[in-house]
Amino acid sequence: MDLETLRHSCSHIMASAVKKLYPQAKLGIGPAIENGFYYDFDIPSGISEEDLGKIEALMNKQIKEDFHFTQEEWASNQAIDFFQKQGEKYKVELIKDLGQDKVSVYKHNGFLDLCKGPHVGSTKQVKYFKLLSTSGAYWRGSENNPQLVRIYGTAFLSKDELKNHLKNLEEAKKRDHRKLGRELELFDIYYDQAGAGLPFYLPKGAILKKIIEDWETEEHIKRGYKIVSTPHIMNKKLWEKSGHLEYYEDFMYSIVKDNQEFILKPMNCPGHILIYKSKLHSFRDLPLRLFELGTVYRYEKSGVLHGLLRLRGFTQDDAHIFCKKEDLYSEIKGVLEFVKVAMKKFGFSKFKAELSTRPEKFIGEASDWDDSENVLEEVLKKEGFDYRINRGDGAFYGPKIDIKLRDAIGREWQCATVQLDYNIPKRFNLTYRASSGGEQEVVMIHRVILGSIERFFATLIEHYAGKFPLWLAPVQVSVLNVTAEVKDYALEVMKSLQSQGFRVEADTRDKTLQKKIREKELLKIPYMLIVGKKEQQEKKVSLRKQGTKNLGAMELKDVLGILKKEDEISEVCARK
Repeated sequence: MDLETLRHSCSHIMASAVKKLYPQAKLGIGPAIENGFYYDFDIPSGISEEDLGKIEALMNKQIKEDFHFTQEEWASNQAIDFFQKQGEKYKVELIKDLGQDKVSVYKHNGFLDLCKGPHVGSTKQVKYFKLLSTSGAYWRGSENNPQLVRIYGTAFLSKDELKNHLKNLEEAKKRDHRKLGRELELFDIYYDQAGAGLPFYLPKGAILKKIIEDWETEEHIKRGYKIVSTPHIMNKKLWEKSGHLEYYEDFMYSIVKDNQEFILKPMNCPGHILIYKSKLHSFRDLPLRLFELGTVYRYEKSGVLHGLLRLRGFTQDDAHIFCKKEDLYSEIKGVLEFVKVAMKKFGFSKFKAELSTRPEKFIGEASDWDDSENVLEEVLKKEGFDYRINRGDGAFYGPKIDIKLRDAIGREWQCATVQLDYNIPKRFNLTYRASSGGEQEVVMIHRVILGSIERFFATLIEHYAGKFPLWLAPVQVSVLNVTAEVKDYALEVMKSLQSQGFRVEADTRDKTLQKKIREKELLKIPYMLIVGKKEQQEKKVSLRKQGTKNLGAMELKDVLGILKKEDEISEVCARK
């Protein structure tokens, strides 16, 4: 018995319990998904998370009574007639869309559902499960369709596995970047006033974003990338030529002015192509690596927007490498080595790769795709990457490597992407003068290292639970005065640390010291320096590390030594 079968069976048990408790409910779909399952219902009375307990109780009753799952094959007309009489309009729609002569149905305890299976033998085999949450979901993912109630759950083969998963879910709630983002004053999204999926960075968040982007810019320059910047809107004709309009038109924002149509750029590659075409190139100019922290805009449906993880406006650390075919191995190897450096720098030690191959709908010649896939897989193998093949999930113009990193509690996050493209360069006739004097076609590598800066920002928040290492902390040190008499000394200490390059604030408000300390702890500021009359007289400070008690009074030069050593440790760890 595999987990997918177990979880799908559990979704059927849940659906049968919901139908008994809410006879007017209409059934949607109930698949197994990663780490669990869900089922969609049209329930006129609605349902809340407070109702999950009674659904679970009825499910446990069915499990205890050990009802067998049985499969039957029905003529489609018979199934349509049955479900119409039951008022199950969504099932009727699914059967009609299948367009098959026969369909599969499964029964247990008088409950019957359209399903191809497979299922476990009986309800008693589903022992360890938990219903988790409810949400809204449009039927078949379309905003033009009715909104249904989606109930999420999970199931495992053992009690310990379920217990560990639930423990991780609780930990994930504490680390939720949407919650911490507001609590730590990093970012917000003003849904009603500015629009969904458009993040605003608050002062502390803007500093953290700048730290990330400054590090990346410096590292790109070290590796021979040229920094460029392209417009946020470009003529629609450009997107037609690149092929993006055909594949992504539903996700694009358009602007019409003076009888011309412009597109808010959903990606940066056509702009970089125009820069390449702005002058003639010889083999001596290649590889040419163009890098941009480019903000892009994509119309995502409101139902899939999720904090900083899924947005309508975000920034990519986007680069395009224009090179000769013989450069491909070394360039892709260089990108993957860059990814390793970045992961270590930001504190991620575990990551793996997926190689996504030619999709059903693609541009170009199959032989070029075969060559591209072979090159990418050769690099992954020789460089010792743990990877799997994700068949049919490449971009429309070329195969890709996706890097999935693992965070502190074992969850995977999408990060870097490397795409190998023989096809879009041909559409723009991108060439270079070869050493023989003739014109040769350029090959283009699309790549990001961190990916969406916003998504990586969210990943960092959840990985560190908001307790950033010193080099990333927006505020590294907060200076707290005990009384108003030592306010000037607190400001003097702040300026001394700032002159050494540290990000420091002084909290000299007329508040109790305990209240200030509590607030800084909640903001997860790495260090606090407390100054009172004694510290002023002795020209010292009392050092307190986040989450611990006071470390004692010391001279400012000793505090500087501690801070610099912690910064140096971060650098050493990143280089290992």
